[in-house]
Amino acid sequence: MPLLEVKGLSAAYGLVPALHRVDFYVDPGEVVGILGHNGMGKTTLMRAIMGFVKVTGGEIAFDGQSLLGQSVNARARAGIGLVPQGREIFPNLSVEENLQVGIAGAGGDMAGTVAGVLDLFPRLKRLLDRRGGALSGGEQQLLALARCLCRKPRLMLLDEPTEGIQPSINDEISETLQELSRRQDITIVLVEQNLDFITGLAQRVYAISNGVLDRQIPREQLTDRRAVSEFMGFVTA
Repeated sequence: MPLLEVKGLSAAYGLVPALHRVDFYVDPGEVVGILGHNGMGKTTLMRAIMGFVKVTGGEIAFDGQSLLGQSVNARARAGIGLVPQGREIFPNLSVEENLQVGIAGAGGDMAGTVAGVLDLFPRLKRLLDRRGGALSGGEQQLLALARCLCRKPRLMLLDEPTEGIQPSINDEISETLQELSRRQDITIVLVEQNLDFITGLAQRVYAISNGVLDRQIPREQLTDRRAVSEFMGFVTA
């Protein structure tokens, strides 16, 4: 049974439609990529799954249970974590305090949880006392990922994790996500427009265009940029 199943999902901002009958699924332990250009519905899809955007039709099920009508906090308690576009860390709190906020309300051993997460993000160990706002963009992204993991999610929703990040930290993020998927059996939905990053991580990749996700890109075609552009609704020269 899929861990996450989305069927006929439509969503809107007020009266403006944003998603149109989206269907996809994610099996336990799988990394699924959703590839699309800016403004095509990637962020809206992540926010609809997490409960931030009004759903106007369809179904979202997590571990066989409907999420419709559940609050954002209820979805987080069920085991879904969102790392949003723009990271949204607390700039005036230290790295350690940001991690502690991530744990708050989840229960368990706070010190032990922070230590375990830092083992996955060794770069953050020497930055624990530094304010989040003083970190580089890449370091902030690592902190956002680490903070999400402090709640021990079963499903991570990652919205444009490579946006504005230097290549060296992109590689670090990719390696960490591979480790999470392989060793900790965390399921990941990754929305991106960085083709190389998404190809290196995802077992399956969908294309989204104008709020419609109706095609899966065959893995053997992911290295063909023209074919990918056509799947996404754009034809390159």
